Amino acid sequence: MSRSARILPTSPFRSLDEYRNAGGGKGLDAARAVEPSVIIDELAASGLRGRGGAGFPTGVKWRTVADYASEFLVTAVVVNAAEGEPGTFKDRAIMRANPYAVLEGALIAAKVVGAAAVTLATKARFGEDLVRIREAIAEVIAAGWADGVEITIVDGPVEYLYGEETALLEVLDGRPPFPRIAPPFRRGMVEVVRDDSDVVAESGLSADVDMAGPSADNVAPPALVDNVETLANVPGIIAKGAAWFRQIGTERSPGSIVCTVTGDVQRADVGEMAMGTPLREVIATIGGGPAADQEILGVQLGVSNGMLPVALLDTPITYEAMAAAGSGLGSASFIVIGNRTSPVALAAGASHFLAIESCGQCTPCKQDGLEIAGILKAMCAGDARSTDLDELKKRIGTVAYGARCNLASQQATVVGALLEQFPEEFAARIEPDLRPLEPMMIAELMRLEDGTATLDDEFAEKRFDWSYGPDEATQFPVDRLADHRAHLVIEEPPEQ
Repeated sequence: MSRSARILPTSPFRSLDEYRNAGGGKGLDAARAVEPSVIIDELAASGLRGRGGAGFPTGVKWRTVADYASEFLVTAVVVNAAEGEPGTFKDRAIMRANPYAVLEGALIAAKVVGAAAVTLATKARFGEDLVRIREAIAEVIAAGWADGVEITIVDGPVEYLYGEETALLEVLDGRPPFPRIAPPFRRGMVEVVRDDSDVVAESGLSADVDMAGPSADNVAPPALVDNVETLANVPGIIAKGAAWFRQIGTERSPGSIVCTVTGDVQRADVGEMAMGTPLREVIATIGGGPAADQEILGVQLGVSNGMLPVALLDTPITYEAMAAAGSGLGSASFIVIGNRTSPVALAAGASHFLAIESCGQCTPCKQDGLEIAGILKAMCAGDARSTDLDELKKRIGTVAYGARCNLASQQATVVGALLEQFPEEFAARIEPDLRPLEPMMIAELMRLEDGTATLDDEFAEKRFDWSYGPDEATQFPVDRLADHRAHLVIEEPPEQ
């Protein structure tokens, strides 16, 4: 297999005209000529799965949102461009090279669910990408593609949890990125209630809500939230059909996927590959293979899944194959770990990242996460106690108790997988008089250029209350962020 170029062109589209000359816009034209159910059926037949990490079937998601439409208020369409998974740069690569496909996919979604607005939720720190997407939005509006649909950009916070779907909706409604319990298809960007006189009004939807479901009092408009890469795939499917989309990939994981390869490789880069390509080939094609004088120890898939050991390097990049291998495809963020890196140092870096980024709504997630990170830090420093290995295993077993989002499970999965794969390495770090190890730096990718990946160096100063500086934190983020609307910048949409 080789690189694909379905949504990530070999040369960036510099204008909407270039995109149209390459066939862009035909999906939106086709969508506006048929009923929404036809579009949903085509997406379902294509087998497209969400490229944000979970791999949920897109057709099922769109049908569910359409079925839960409110009779009082219109559905919202949200583009999740809040990329922050360590080792991932694919959404920003797509927005730079092909923002028009993302916007076309979002406008098709708006047609399907009857939305009057599209919100692109990104991060204020993505300066270059914001400039490019603003230019593309202006072109799309000028071309008449967005007639009747308002397109708004929200520049959100830096936090990792901002990329979690329900936390993202909290930010759009002016609150911090704290995951909520209610599924977003039932309660969208705002909660709307009906009083005794049948008047519809908005009310604040806090993260601490009961599980939502159909009821006479819940008339909230649903929200269709999809990842950048997911939406970029939609125009081609609607223009060319489900059978075309399935020409590459596998039965359960059809199409292509945009991968980010970083770590101990010849070059860090982003590339689009056919689903089903062996991971070894992905690393060779995009990353040039392992770094000089190094052998691959394994591949860490962001901080969402367990490390894939070198013995399983020929695993195909599909959702089903990665799951069968004991890991997961996630957002196709492949951090190649060379044999000079200690698994304990990797575990310490990943655990620290997740412990810092935990919001503190679920006490075990934050407290146990900090304990796990602390034990691993002590192991790296050579200061671990004889009981720390047992304590580490205990905390891994309790960290996800009662958790409302996946972050706590990620802590247990990533550290637990490394502990299972390299038990001797961990056991050896509780011995006295050890040479200190430097925990591996795990943080968001800030830049990816000329084969070099640059991490967020400010993360080293981030405290567990989400503030920055040398002082000790004393609160969890959920307790500290009282004045949280400072996180949010909503840009006025261009005139339409």
